[in-house]
Amino acid sequence: MRSIKRSMRLAGLSTIFCLLATATGLALADAPDPRKEMKRADLSGAPGMEVISSIVEYKTGEVAARHFHHGVETAYVIQGTMIQFPGKEPTMMETGAVVLNLRDIVHGGFKVVGEKPLRLFTAHIVDKGKPLYAPAGEAK
Repeated sequence: MRSIKRSMRLAGLSTIFCLLATATGLALADAPDPRKEMKRADLSGAPGMEVISSIVEYKTGEVAARHFHHGVETAYVIQGTMIQFPGKEPTMMETGAVVLNLRDIVHGGFKVVGEKPLRLFTAHIVDKGKPLYAPAGEAK
């Protein structure tokens, strides 16, 4: 029963993280990059693709700008906190949660409203030579 509840909670967080069609946020150009790149390498067996691992930290009051990636992103929540999407009630992004954002799907747009920063470990498998982040309004 515990694993079912945990799976439902993780699925809910993934849904919250991805259902951002009406959310608003800072333009990427206006926000400092909260990401510290750890390592980058070519993806073996997939010419033109690369893997990028990073630590991302959003402090209280900061907004994760709406954006998408030219590839897949997965994230592990190192330190959870309360987040809030515009017009929605705050929700807890739990430590240990896993997020998956598919290619060209807009996500972000939430504000950190908890007392602690939100810290994520992210891994991106993306098209080499394209920007890691692309603003939500940019053509895909």
